[in-house]
Amino acid sequence: AKDYELRQYETAKWVSTVIRGETQKEAMRQGFWKLFHYIQGKNEKEMRIDMTVPVTCLVKSGCTDFKISFFVPFEHQDSPPQPTDSDVFIEERKAAAIFTRSFGGFASPEKYAEEAEVLARILRHRGQPFHEDFFYTAGYDSPFKLFNRHNEVWYFKK
Repeated sequence: AKDYELRQYETAKWVSTVIRGETQKEAMRQGFWKLFHYIQGKNEKEMRIDMTVPVTCLVKSGCTDFKISFFVPFEHQDSPPQPTDSDVFIEERKAAAIFTRSFGGFASPEKYAEEAEVLARILRHRGQPFHEDFFYTAGYDSPFKLFNRHNEVWYFKK
């Protein structure tokens, strides 16, 4: 479909942290830095790890906890170094079919929510079953990139 795509993601490891009781924007900021310190060597092997994309944020309806995650690079998928910060953890996300909607520009929490609502409306209209109680935001660009930015919202297929 021109307004969304259905992707199949394989099982993969992500390094994550949960920020509680903050706005989504502040949770993203705090979470990003915790994860950035991990890839800069704040891990059991004191290993620097390449930054990957996307940076995701799990948004649950009516909840002020936000899980921010970096994809673990392919070369570290088998055994990523363990975080030394107790707020940071490695998680394995199971293979899943994910409905995605892409958009450009600088994405705010409001813009992500708006795009998620558009995607949800399209999926409902087309009779596509999906988990409606949460979605992920996915950002692919450095804050310094000004043009041709790429952002996504993800809903998991039921």
